[in-house]
Amino acid sequence: MVRGVRIAGVGSYAPERILSNEDLAQLVNTNDEWITSRTGMKRRHIAAADQATSDLAIEAGRRALARAGLSACEIDAFVVATVTPDYPFPATACLVANGLGAPGKAAFDIGIACSGFVYGLTVASGLVRSGVFRRVMLIGAEALSKITNYTDRSTCVLFGDGAGAVILEASEQNCFLGTSLGADGSKPEVLFQPAGGSRMPASTQTIEENLHSIHMSGKEVFKFAVSKMVDSALTALGEASLSPDDMTYLIPHQANLRIIDSVTKYLKVPAEKVVVNIQEYGNTSSASIPLALAELDASGKLKEGDVIVFVAFGGGLSWGAVAWRWAA
Repeated sequence: MVRGVRIAGVGSYAPERILSNEDLAQLVNTNDEWITSRTGMKRRHIAAADQATSDLAIEAGRRALARAGLSACEIDAFVVATVTPDYPFPATACLVANGLGAPGKAAFDIGIACSGFVYGLTVASGLVRSGVFRRVMLIGAEALSKITNYTDRSTCVLFGDGAGAVILEASEQNCFLGTSLGADGSKPEVLFQPAGGSRMPASTQTIEENLHSIHMSGKEVFKFAVSKMVDSALTALGEASLSPDDMTYLIPHQANLRIIDSVTKYLKVPAEKVVVNIQEYGNTSSASIPLALAELDASGKLKEGDVIVFVAFGGGLSWGAVAWRWAA
């Protein structure tokens, strides 16, 4: 018997250290106007040297638990979406569950880059709706500064660190309205980390050539992102017999303000319905959507019955959207 699912609590965390556009101008040939006009970014939060992805995720998880009025032992499974795990293995989710005080619970990671939260929301909601678990904590968490090449102007201005968490629980009301997920692995070099896996193991050469950092073909990513985000958002809404006019809020992956503006234009969504915080955090990959959701939740603007569309694209290349009805 399929049952309903709702978000019982939301939490987020961003490291204290700030990397501003002015700071980046001291590292590479750039300036505030150049970065802002092309990306919409002003600042990024950067993890401390001794902070790993699990540390960010644990703090976001604690805040989500507090918001929901739950303890970690009341969570049945932990899912972390990340491309910057603490280790190649074990899964970062295992460390997060232990750090929150719930060792022994099910835990696993999702590594689909910036699409991680929408993939995770689909998977975790399915685990709750099917009756496998009563409550699942889903966290999008990244320490992208650890794999950013700060001599590459085209990428170092983009990325930041942070984490956002949601607690999904069984409910009489089903808030999961529809989903659309996809991926195309034919051209991984468009957005990838070349070295460190079995294709190109670590070596002196890979380190010297900065092949353990993010590599991206910006123009190809832009064209791909806009079309796939629009299509997946429309498909997810269509599963619930809804249209963009029925959306209360659109929460897109915060990759680039120009991409967000283009998606908004194609969907004909008023600017006041689009949640944007890219100026503060930059691109935090799988953490960007839950960070934005946490800010929206904290603002007090979310109301019972509001329809939210979460939509993202990322490495894979991957894309996806989830249509969700908010339950207070």
